[in-house]
This record gives sequence, C-alpha cells and structure tokens, in this order.
Amino acid sequence: MDPQVEKILKLPAKQRILILVLIAVVEAAALVWFLYLPKHKELTDLKVQLSKLQGEIDEKTRIANNLPKLKAEYEQLNLELVHALTELPNSKEIPSLLTSITALGKSAGLDFLVFRPQAEAAKDFYAEVPVDIVVSGSYFSVANFFASVANLPRIVNITNVAFSDVKNVNNRMMTKVNCLATTFRFLDKKEIKDDKKPAPKK
Repeated sequence: MDPQVEKILKLPAKQRILILVLIAVVEAAALVWFLYLPKHKELTDLKVQLSKLQGEIDEKTRIANNLPKLKAEYEQLNLELVHALTELPNSKEIPSLLTSITALGKSAGLDFLVFRPQAEAAKDFYAEVPVDIVVSGSYFSVANFFASVANLPRIVNITNVAFSDVKNVNNRMMTKVNCLATTFRFLDKKEIKDDKKPAPKK
C-alpha cells in the first residue's frame, strides 16, 4: 500500500473526514471550472444566437405575411402615378389644351377679351404654363366656365379672379372677369439637364 495512503489512514477520524471533504471540494471546483462554466457560457451564447435568429425569423415572417398588402399598395401607387401623369400634358399637348379652355368659355357663353400665355416657370420635373384671361359674360356663364375647367382631365388652376364692370343687361347680371389660368406640363430630360447646368461665368 502507498505510504501516503497508510499515513492518512492512521490519522484520527475527524482529520480523515476533513481531508475527504477537501478532496471532494477540490474535485467539485475542478468540475465547475473546467466543465460546467465553459458549457454554461456556450449554452448562454447559443441562447443569445437563438433569440437573434428567432427575431429575424419573426421579422421575415411579418414581412412575408404583409407581402400581399405591400404588393397591393405598390400597385395602387403605380395606378395613382399613371393617373397623375395623364393630368400633366407634354409640350405638344399644351396648344390643344389651351384651345379646349377657350372652347369651354365660348360654350359657356363668354366673350374672350384677352387670352395671353405668359412665360413658363420651370420647377423640378414640370413647368407651370400661366395664361392671363379676361372674359365678359353673365355670372352664370362664368360659373359654368370655371366648373367646366375644373372637370378637364388635365390640371388647370384658376387663380387671381377679379370681377369688374358689373351691370344689369336685360335682367342678366353681366360682368368682366380677369383671372390667371395655370396648367402644367412635364419637362423632358433635355430640359431638365439644361435647367441643371450652371450659369456661364461672366
């Protein structure tokens, strides 16, 4: 038998128990340090990764569930864009649009005294096309004219409306109206590029 073991066996019972307890504590500490703690850290890291992956799965599931709704919204926006594009004429359509405005006024019973297109004002991707208009006729004819312009498929804004020379002619209230009719047109790519060029140095 090993002399060290014999020496331990000859010790009093209390000392032998203490040695056994110390050995057990050292073994337990070694197991905790070398086995439990690394495995515990690995388990904690895996739980964090699992939580992160679960979050990504939940987010992707939410997006997938909303895909039909998002697709429908995208298609609706495209339809609205197409509709908006139809309300802005290109430069070739401006003369016919202005002709339509005068035709509406005449159909409403108005006499055009002034119809004077002004210089265009270029914006980001479109240009404002203002027209000074002076017409004469009855209040009823003016109201019909404005209503007809509002119902045009193209955007035409009537602003700066001023009434003058109001008089009663054969029981009809006649007036002269000054206003500004503004329509809009798309700028083509060349116009947009030219607009963005820096001004020449003097």
